Amino acid sequence: MDLLNAIRCFIKVVEAGSIAAGARILGLSPAAVSQNLARLEGHLQVRLLSRTTRSMALTPSGAQYYERVKHIERDLALAEQAVTTPDSEPQGRLCIASTSAFGRHVLAPLIPAFSARYPLLSIELVTTDRRVNHAREDVDVSLRIAPQLEDQLLARRIARIPFICCASPGYLQSAGVPATPEALRGHRCLVFRYPVDGRFLRWGFMRDGLRFEAEFGTVLISDDIDALTQMALHDGGITRLAEFIVRPHLASGALVPLFEYCDSSQAYAQTEPMDIYLCLADRFAMTTKVRAFMDYLRECLGDSWQVQA
Repeated sequence: MDLLNAIRCFIKVVEAGSIAAGARILGLSPAAVSQNLARLEGHLQVRLLSRTTRSMALTPSGAQYYERVKHIERDLALAEQAVTTPDSEPQGRLCIASTSAFGRHVLAPLIPAFSARYPLLSIELVTTDRRVNHAREDVDVSLRIAPQLEDQLLARRIARIPFICCASPGYLQSAGVPATPEALRGHRCLVFRYPVDGRFLRWGFMRDGLRFEAEFGTVLISDDIDALTQMALHDGGITRLAEFIVRPHLASGALVPLFEYCDSSQAYAQTEPMDIYLCLADRFAMTTKVRAFMDYLRECLGDSWQVQA
């Protein structure tokens, strides 16, 4: 019996939540994975998984065994890499998960050049605003905003994104221009509903060193940032967009920025930026390919987004 291969099957099945899902990650048939699990249980003379046609669960012995072996595959790969090819070029599959807007507008344009720099890498970009499970979905690294952070992840701030409140000239001509964030309660606001928990993504502002949140009046809601952008472009109301999304629309005059200057009769308020975090499942996930991607991202984003060292 190939003990290491059997252990690998066991780990992937547990992380994926089912034999079928584990088999897909491994590129094997469910029957082959089941056989490997049976061989492992026979070798140990203990049942690791309680399996039925509809469900699967770790036995107490299986849970104990999983805690002992879950890092074996990664440890072996890192050890081999360290002693055989310490300065090797990044290679293999690199799966990057990102929030939809950041992935679509920032990462996607950067990845072709990253791929050209490291031609031995096979790169997959997953753009979604749901909560991604690194282990079950075989994700190497994810880019997340604060509401997506989880306690078990290692998170490092990689960028601080400026946000801009804006609206179309047509909307402002018909509804008027709000002088302060407090005036937003009298306007139609285009608001993002976060898929993770169903709550609105609040609009934060800073004034005299203190943070406060705008109160919305009438709202139009979407779980897609690009949809909100289109609503704004078609006189739908006032929205708050990341600078990397709104930049071309401001340049063309299709959208007008708000709250950018200080009126002598009003207290100035600055739109709160948003932090982007690079997240790993654990310290073992900082592989050569992940390190290369992190360094490349810092290089491309530069000082304008206050990238942290």
